[in-house]
Amino acid sequence: MNAQKVTDHIVKWLKDYAENAKVKGFVVGISGGIDSAVTSTLCAKTGLETLCVELPIHQAKSQVNRGNEHIAQLKKRFKNVSEAEVNLTSTFEDFKTVVPETEVSAKVDLALANARARLRMTTLYYFAGLKGLLVAGTGNKVEDFGVGFFTKYGDGGVDLSPIADLVKSEVYALATHLEVPNSIQNAQPTDGLFGDSRTDEDQIGASYDELEWAMKMQDTGKFENDFSGRELEVYKIYTRLNSINQHKMLPIPVCEIPKLLK
Repeated sequence: MNAQKVTDHIVKWLKDYAENAKVKGFVVGISGGIDSAVTSTLCAKTGLETLCVELPIHQAKSQVNRGNEHIAQLKKRFKNVSEAEVNLTSTFEDFKTVVPETEVSAKVDLALANARARLRMTTLYYFAGLKGLLVAGTGNKVEDFGVGFFTKYGDGGVDLSPIADLVKSEVYALATHLEVPNSIQNAQPTDGLFGDSRTDEDQIGASYDELEWAMKMQDTGKFENDFSGRELEVYKIYTRLNSINQHKMLPIPVCEIPKLLK
């Protein structure tokens, strides 16, 4: 991958889209992770207004520190970058008090994790509406079109997706080129939605390098009986998630009414 040419292409695409939509720029949720750091840097390079928003909900200090470091660096490099922080912890806790009580379980944990993501989405769109900005998505290709590792109408609720055609290794290559802080480049990927130290790999059961491999294998028409050992295990993880999360990746189904019934 030619990082400079890819950067130039994405920056031009972002700028053209914003100008055609007649908006001032972009708002990006900053998590302290590699995807949001790369996305916000690409947005900043357009020269258009770029608002970086931190949205902590019981966030680990390390994630907050990395996000702060990135935003500070970005503001030094680009005059068009501004920041905001909305601590949604109390909002999230209030939400938990008004939904029906239920026993603690993995399903409840996941439902609450998704609620966190949707609270953040709502806040980003508040700023977008207030300032005339587009919400820039931070999902990469493996997450958005491979295993569906995102929250529907949470971090999946965006106006445009600048890095969704880049697999994770390409995002890392771009991060190096864009001079994203080393603390972010070296951090273990995590969605930070569960209030503990679990990583993306802990949740998925495979690393991004492994998922990229499996994605490539599926695209080339391979099947389970083509693999054994760890390769088979990873391929099964990938294909299972790819199958059950199609509802996130495909357009919302519309019940079309036959003309004879209208």
